Amino acid sequence: MDRRQFLAHAAGAGVVLGGAGRAWANPPPEGLNFGLPTPFDFNRLRARAKALAAAPYRPASFPAQALVHSIDFDLIQKIKFRSACTLWPDSRFPVRFFHLHRYVPQPVKIHVVAGGNAREIIYSARYFDDSGTGIDRKLPPDLGFAGFRVMNGGKETDWLAFQGASYFRSCGDEDQYGASARGIAIDTGMTKPEEFPRFTEFWLEEPKGADAIIIYALLDGPSVSGAYRIEATHQTGVLTTIEADLFARADIERLGIAPLTSMFWYGENNDGRRADWRPEIHDSDGLALWTGKGERIWRPLIDPRAVLTNSFIDTNPKGFGLLQRDRNFDHYQDDGAFYNRRPSLWIEPTGNWGQGAVQLVEIPTDDEIHDNVVAYWTPAKPTRRGDNVTFGYKLFWQSAEPHFPKDIARVIATRIGRGGVPGQIPRPKDSHKFVIDFEGGPLSKMAPRYDVTPVTSISRGTIQNPYVVKVVGTDHWRAAFDLHCDGSEPIDMRCYLRLGDTTLSETWLYQFFPPLAA
Repeated sequence: MDRRQFLAHAAGAGVVLGGAGRAWANPPPEGLNFGLPTPFDFNRLRARAKALAAAPYRPASFPAQALVHSIDFDLIQKIKFRSACTLWPDSRFPVRFFHLHRYVPQPVKIHVVAGGNAREIIYSARYFDDSGTGIDRKLPPDLGFAGFRVMNGGKETDWLAFQGASYFRSCGDEDQYGASARGIAIDTGMTKPEEFPRFTEFWLEEPKGADAIIIYALLDGPSVSGAYRIEATHQTGVLTTIEADLFARADIERLGIAPLTSMFWYGENNDGRRADWRPEIHDSDGLALWTGKGERIWRPLIDPRAVLTNSFIDTNPKGFGLLQRDRNFDHYQDDGAFYNRRPSLWIEPTGNWGQGAVQLVEIPTDDEIHDNVVAYWTPAKPTRRGDNVTFGYKLFWQSAEPHFPKDIARVIATRIGRGGVPGQIPRPKDSHKFVIDFEGGPLSKMAPRYDVTPVTSISRGTIQNPYVVKVVGTDHWRAAFDLHCDGSEPIDMRCYLRLGDTTLSETWLYQFFPPLAA
C-alpha cells in the first residue's frame, strides 16, 4: 500500500442494540445518532475476543466496495467531517471521524462508554460534507466509519489517529506525524504474505475531566483475535499505555508484539546513492535498544538490497524504539514534510516479557511514499492455536527516547566513504572509511585529548587506522577507522568509545554491504 496515500486523510458482531441497560448518564452531543445502551467493560471485551478465536474466521462483507474504491486521494480531500458532529466538542479530547476511501475501504464500529454502558455511534451520511463530489447521492446510508482522530483543543488539528488495519499514530511533541504503531504484526518480512489483523470495533470512554482518553479496541484476523485497552495522554509529548490480551486462532510462525512501522530511504550513511535533491529522507534514522542487561545500542537504519531481518536476542528488554535523532532542518531541507520534526517512537515494556528478540525488518525502497522499516518484539516461545498471549507496554511519541542515561554518549551520525588518506594515490582497494559522531554524557565537557579509543569488532575483514578526536568548535567527538574487506557479503560491525577502563558511549552496531563488483 502507498504510504502517503494511506496516511493522507489522517491528520465480528457489534454491541447489541436495543438491549436492557442503565440509563445513559449524559445526553449524547447534538448531531450524533446513538444506539441503546448495553453493559460494557474490559472483561466483557476479553470474553468476546476469546469467543471469536474459538470460531472459524469469517471476514466481513462490506457495502458499496466498488464505490468506496472510487474515492481516491484527491476525492477524499473534498469530503469534510462536519464540526457540529464532533464527539465531546467542549472536552479536552474532542473526537472526529474518518470517511471510508480507497486506501481504507473496511468500516469499523465506534461506541461511546459512560457509566458502565456502551452505545454505538450510528453512522449517518449527514456527518460529512461531500457536496460537489458526485458521490453524495450514491453511498448507502449504513456505510460506516474508516476510523477516528482525537483533536487538539481548538479542534483544527489532531494529535492521535486510528485508521486502517490496526494502525495508529500520533504527532508527538512537535505536531508532525511520521512513524506509525500497530496493534500486532504477523509474519512480517517472510516469504509468505504478511497478515494484517484489524481493529474492527472501538469503544471511547467519556473523559469527564480526566487527563487521558481511554480507547478499547477489538482485534480480529485469520490467526488471532484480541482485546486492547489504550490510555492516551497529551502533554509535552504523547504517551499511550497499552494492555493487550490475544487469543490465537491458528499457529503463528512470527508474532510481532508492539510493532512500529517507519520509512528510511537514505541518510548520511548512504547519501551517495540518493536519487533526490534533498540531503536526507527518512521518518526514523535508527533502532535504539536498551537490553535486559542494561546495554544501550544504536543501529542506524539502511535501505538494503533485499528484504533484511535482524534479530537482537534478549531477555526482559527494558526498551526499544525507532527514533529520529537527527532534528536539524538543514540536513533535510524539506519545508513540506518536515522530516526533522517527525516523532521518535519508544517502547517500554510493563512487566517481564521473558525470552525473545527485537526484530528489525528493512525492505528495499525507491521512494519516500513506502513504509519499509518495521521493529517489534517476538517471543522465543512459539504461538500455537489456542494460546493466550498477554502483554503491556508504554509507547512514547516524542523527540528523543526517554530515560537515556546521563553518563554515556549517544551516536548522532554515521558516514561512509573511501578508505585511505586524501592526497595519497592510489587509494587502497576494497577499503571503506567509517566516521561515527557521538555527543553527550561524559564527552560534553571533556577537553580535547588523544587517549580516547574506539573499541571495534567486525565479523570479517580488518580494521585499520582507528582514532578518536573532538570535532573542532563543537562538543561532538568523532571515531574514524578504515574497513578493509573483499567480496560483497555483509559485515556486522560494533564500535563504542572507551577511556581507560571507562565506557564513554552506547554501542554502535552496523550491517555493511560492500559495493557490488562492477
